[in-house]
Amino acid sequence: MASHQAFVDYVTEQLRAAGEIRARSMFGEYGLYCDGCFFAVVCDDQLFVKSTPQGEAAFPQLPKAPPYPGAKASLLVEDVEDRGLLLRLTQITCAALSSHPPTPRRKQPMAFDFKKTYKELYLPPKTPHLIQVPAQTFLAVRGQGDPNQAGGAYQEAIGLLYAVAYTIKMSKLGPAQPEGYFDYVMPPLEGLWWMPDTPAIDFAQKARFCWIALIRLPEFVTQEVFRWAVETAAAKKKLDLSPVEFFSYQEGLCVQCLHQGPYDREPETLQAMADHAQAQGYALDLEGPRRHHEIYLSDPRRCKPENLKTVLRQPVKPK
Repeated sequence: MASHQAFVDYVTEQLRAAGEIRARSMFGEYGLYCDGCFFAVVCDDQLFVKSTPQGEAAFPQLPKAPPYPGAKASLLVEDVEDRGLLLRLTQITCAALSSHPPTPRRKQPMAFDFKKTYKELYLPPKTPHLIQVPAQTFLAVRGQGDPNQAGGAYQEAIGLLYAVAYTIKMSKLGPAQPEGYFDYVMPPLEGLWWMPDTPAIDFAQKARFCWIALIRLPEFVTQEVFRWAVETAAAKKKLDLSPVEFFSYQEGLCVQCLHQGPYDREPETLQAMADHAQAQGYALDLEGPRRHHEIYLSDPRRCKPENLKTVLRQPVKPK
């Protein structure tokens, strides 16, 4: 799968303070240049920075992997949201490649991070607990079917969501910056899940899943801004973005827990959540319109199944 232009644009924007960043198409993927120095590639929506002794010494925690079969191993940057790491690694790598010391750059203001600001929603404890969830707005695409199917409806929906989401985020670089815009870290992917004709969810029958894939919107995004972003992204990327909705969701009182491990092990955590709600005098309320809710804090393409972190949330009502 080739990289999405929206991901490349986001990475180059994150690196803007390191120097003059250019992305050049290379066999369906992209090479990155900083002040003319070729230092990284983007392959399959992943950032690979050239490996140097200086870079490895400064960031020993970064894994090494080849960006494509037969290539030399590079440093794989899994968290492209960490602007400080990206800038420092780019400066060190380019200095090592060109034998020039890194040039100090003006410190950039920190972008608003939903996960850090609303820790109770995105970084909850691993023990079940009740939470009152406020109303939120999202980009949304609805569908049905196995989310793991390669090239299936769910995978296509994710591409549509990010096409609009990155258009909104990168609007600060163009003439159509929305009123009240603030720089922010892209929120994690979320999803509402259910099965037709039953409140129960059978993880063994993924083909029967109904879902709404979601990405949270910043408060400055009105329906007018949403419509502009859809029209702009559709024209630029030659995509049919009509399935993307402006979606308001009132979740209310829920039982919540951080699940760590494979998605197929979620029923164990969900049972513990149901037991906790029962002990507090509540019952699950999964017959609609509120749904089983998941927030994906890890990318399954870059994370071992046992290390996946997912926020699980289910609506409750008094017994």
